Amino acid sequence: QVQLVESGGGLVQEGGSLSLSCAASGRSLSGYTMGWFRQSPGKEREFVAAIRWNDDSPWYGDSPGRGRFTIARDTGKNTLYLQMNRLKPEDTAVYYCAAGLVGNNGLELDRQYAYWGQGTQVTVSS
Repeated sequence: QVQLVESGGGLVQEGGSLSLSCAASGRSLSGYTMGWFRQSPGKEREFVAAIRWNDDSPWYGDSPGRGRFTIARDTGKNTLYLQMNRLKPEDTAVYYCAAGLVGNNGLELDRQYAYWGQGTQVTVSS
């Protein structure tokens, strides 16, 4: 089992920055992929970014945060981060941290991730 706890959400003005954290506990994350997803009211959960725990290789795909968001992990602290810059009102959502044994073709698929945090609200005002 892996337990995930997000923090760092809040209210920020358009153009501002926020840094999210996800503290992981339980079993070793070796071999796991960690991801960030988000969900706005009335919308499906959306992929934001992913990173391989072992080799620190990030993946953003075509996510709306590409070029503005940066995913990183600290293996010593067992913590995942998401640095969000140049925030837009459309970035408003609940942001979730996730972990799973994910193949290369499944990085953006939420169903590939077995463990999820409770989410943290990010609100960007215009």
